[in-house]
Formats: sequence, structure tokens, C-alpha cells
Amino acid sequence: MRTTGDERGAAVADFAMVSVLVVVLFLAVFQLGLVLHTRNTLISCASEGARLGARADAAAGHGVSRTQALISQSLSPRYARSVTSRETVVGGVRVVEVRVVAPVPVVGLLGPDDRLDVVGRAFAESQ
Repeated sequence: MRTTGDERGAAVADFAMVSVLVVVLFLAVFQLGLVLHTRNTLISCASEGARLGARADAAAGHGVSRTQALISQSLSPRYARSVTSRETVVGGVRVVEVRVVAPVPVVGLLGPDDRLDVVGRAFAESQ
């Protein structure tokens, strides 16, 4: 079977187009995984800080400082800039709530500030 000269180099062009598409899809899935990992880590750190702040012998700022330390160790100090704590009542039960507002990682860990808002809650032991 003879090959005509019209199809020479077609495999190289196909490879170039398909490989670019595959790389873009891989990077998009990787970035989505990074965003979900960041969100889950922030939720875990906020919950841990709320549990510490809800202890009967804990001071008001213990939960915030613990959450900031965990976020700084897990992700980056940039993500621990806006951490607040308050005590609320949910269903007649006092609850300590730790809120973290952090950037959304768009390109790697870089992204717009104050777009990811997560909350961790724990029942106050001193009820």
C-alpha cells in the first residue's frame, strides 16, 4: 500500500493538538483537586480550633490561635489572616464557631482574597 504525500506530518500535527488538550485537562483536574484539598484543610483546622475553644477551661482566643497555627503549618500563613471566633446559640445549645475567610487558589496557591469562607463548630462544654 502506497502512501500519498498529502498525509505526511499528519501524525505530528494530531499529536500536538491532542497533547495540548490532554495537558490542559490534566491541569484543570489538578487545580480542582487543589481547591478541594484547601477547602477541606481549612474546614478541618476551623473545626479543631472550635473544639479547643469550646473546652470548659479554654480562653476566648485559644480557638483562633490554634486555628491560625494549624492553617500556617498545613497551607500557608496567607490563609490564616482572617480567623474569627464567636459563641452562638443553635437549637438552644451554646456553640463555639470559628470562621476562616481565605483566598481561593486559582493558579497554584495564588488567587483572589476573601472568597473561601468556612466555619467549624463545637458544643461549648461549660453549659
